Amino acid sequence: MARIHGNVCKLCRREGGKLFLKGQRCFSEKCAVHRRPYPPGMHTRPPRKRSEFGLQLREKQKAKRLYGVMEKQFRNLFAKAKRQRGNTGENLLVLLERRLDNVVLLLGLAQSRFHARQLIAHGNVRVNRKKMTVPSYLVKPGDEISIKEKESIQKIAKDAVELNKGQAIPDWVEADPSNLRGKVLSYPKREDVPHPIQEQLIVELCSK
Repeated sequence: MARIHGNVCKLCRREGGKLFLKGQRCFSEKCAVHRRPYPPGMHTRPPRKRSEFGLQLREKQKAKRLYGVMEKQFRNLFAKAKRQRGNTGENLLVLLERRLDNVVLLLGLAQSRFHARQLIAHGNVRVNRKKMTVPSYLVKPGDEISIKEKESIQKIAKDAVELNKGQAIPDWVEADPSNLRGKVLSYPKREDVPHPIQEQLIVELCSK
């Protein structure tokens, strides 16, 4: 399972906004973006205006870090989005939203995206009652997601549900927190993506 090592709060500060890499901590006053709203590192020079390439690169890095994917995974998803009909940028964001680790997080069954990836990789998530160990699995309408029926795993998921209580759930998924399960009702649309991503900049960069 690919993962980001080091201080992940620095990634949020680098991108100039919250990437929600630490779950509920990102909503608290302890969030590094609140405490130090400037890029990490030494600041001996005033910030310079970014070039066109710099803007495109930052937008791609933001999308990668938000969804926790590595460069090769991102390139593969972009190639798949390009082959599909319609707007390539919107197709890419929809594919990222459909990742199983993202859906587990949306349903409130995990405290953070990395926590969701761990649950899946360790075989604690079921898709249509079958064990799924691939966080990058792309869900489709009709898929039912549930947590392994083991007391210790169920307790972890219940703690996450309690922590995420009140979290907005998009219309394309249906959550059943009392039973630690959920269902995919339809494919997500561009307006269902909650993150401020300028996908056109990513398309321009990856098409070079």
